[in-house]
Amino acid sequence: MRALIQRVSQAAVAVEGEVVGRIGFGCLILLGVGKADTETQADLLARKTVHLRIFPDSDKKMNLSLKDVQGEALVVSQFTLYADTRKGHRPAFTDAAGPEVADRLYQRYVRSIESEGIHASTGRFGAMMQVSLVNDGPVTLLLDV
Repeated sequence: MRALIQRVSQAAVAVEGEVVGRIGFGCLILLGVGKADTETQADLLARKTVHLRIFPDSDKKMNLSLKDVQGEALVVSQFTLYADTRKGHRPAFTDAAGPEVADRLYQRYVRSIESEGIHASTGRFGAMMQVSLVNDGPVTLLLDV
């Protein structure tokens, strides 16, 4: 499971021109699910996401977590995080989980974040989405479990 996490001052996701998820201060999380991923990994990655210290403290050091700053999370499914580009010019997605498994683990990840007391918004699984954000910092990290 992979999460591309961006610290944002605001973010939104739209489907066919309609905003389906929006947050203020917090994290935009692009989540990719691999074939071998499990519910345990979804829970572990959610905890890691919520407690990752990427927000500045009073000394401007990245020392506070999403939970510490009471930020929000916008979670968008992103199977392309499992693109294999080692051969040729067209990405292959053979390591990405199929839609049924990916959706189940995506939903599990979102519920795990919410169980930590974080307000989470989502995109629409499997839809073509337009994501907009104001990256704060910028701070962008890739987490793998």
